[in-house]
Amino acid sequence: MTSAADSLRHPRRPSWAGRNYTLLTAAAVVTNLGSQGALIASAFAVLETGGDGGDVGLVAAARTLPLVLFLLIGGAVADRLPRHRVMVAANALNCVSQAAFALLVLSGEPRLWQMLLLSALGGTGQAFFSPAAEGMLMSSVDGEQASRAFAMFRMAMQGAGLGGAALGGAMVAVIGPGWVLAVDAVAFALAGALRSFLDVSHIPPRRPGDGLLSDLREGWREFVGRPWLWTVVAQFSVVVAVVGAADAVYGPLVARDSLGGPGPWGLALGAFGAGTVGGALLMTRWKPRRLLLAGTLCVFPLAAPAAALAVPVQVVPLCAVMFVSGAAIEVFGVSWMTALHQEIPEDKLSRVSAYDWFGSIAMVPLATALAGPAEQAFGRTSALWGCSVLVVVVTAAVLFVPDVRNLTRRTRPVAQGSPPVDVERASADAEGAAGRLG
Repeated sequence: MTSAADSLRHPRRPSWAGRNYTLLTAAAVVTNLGSQGALIASAFAVLETGGDGGDVGLVAAARTLPLVLFLLIGGAVADRLPRHRVMVAANALNCVSQAAFALLVLSGEPRLWQMLLLSALGGTGQAFFSPAAEGMLMSSVDGEQASRAFAMFRMAMQGAGLGGAALGGAMVAVIGPGWVLAVDAVAFALAGALRSFLDVSHIPPRRPGDGLLSDLREGWREFVGRPWLWTVVAQFSVVVAVVGAADAVYGPLVARDSLGGPGPWGLALGAFGAGTVGGALLMTRWKPRRLLLAGTLCVFPLAAPAAALAVPVQVVPLCAVMFVSGAAIEVFGVSWMTALHQEIPEDKLSRVSAYDWFGSIAMVPLATALAGPAEQAFGRTSALWGCSVLVVVVTAAVLFVPDVRNLTRRTRPVAQGSPPVDVERASADAEGAAGRLG
């Protein structure tokens, strides 16, 4: 129970929003303010040096490739070491790489190999940061309020992304991409400073393991033991790849050729961010009983932005499409985090999160690298329609998995060391028990 003194000290903070949760949320806001603009800036930095769609795709792939290579190691490290230290070290690497990228762009014409190298360093930092951050966030809230806490966190994070994308697009158009990259470097430094104050004393000590490979095998068993987990991750390996190619490569090209440049594309990305804020706000109130069924149905609208770019529609309808897809995917995001929180033991959260991240982004480097050649071979319109169709097909396929349809909300997370649960059997047992009681 919260004391009267605590209530006086934090009159506006909910009882479930503790110190760690508040620090994590504040740091995520700072990071997203810089990073969303930097995504636009890096694409237009390549284009301003005479690069084409293939070069933009290569720079995007250079960031994602080390993310794929080091994610699993990052997850194992985050379950062994204090997670906040891993997060701070990763932020420091991202700060240095973005600062160097900014200096190259501001001082003259950066070479493609230099941009590839710095993007790869940023991806390496993200590989160690993401599993640690997800495990840290999930351990900062209790089971009863987890869904609301995740929704509020994502609403704050996506709201910052909304502002960062809109402001970043405008700044790229007015002062150039170099200064936007410099702002992102400063944001990483501030976020790392905030995360250095996180408290990990409440996390139970890790039991001694047999080594890194043993930890990875244990995380793998946890991952493949849950059909709902690995099938949705397989789905998102395709969804994230094609949506990433559309946003990172084709979006800036369509904006340059048909929408008027980086400003309108930044506005469209901002509309997507506004949609995610709206979706997160919805999820602070709505708690669907069948978590993954509701979430998966909301993945279908992610096919719409690629279709809108294929037409291409003008700025206003594009923004409307981006808003709806942003709101829908946020319903999935909150539902997914809640499912992980309630089903995965705390001591395995970072490793399972690493397998989740790894599977979800494994195909992104290939998709972004092939986006340029695909445009040349089939045309930009056909490539974008292909992205849209793939999202629909793989999302429909995952609905045939019983565990995805049957996973239900609980108020308490799984205890440390608990084995995977057969969701279909548990659901059937619960229905049978209800029938006997009736």
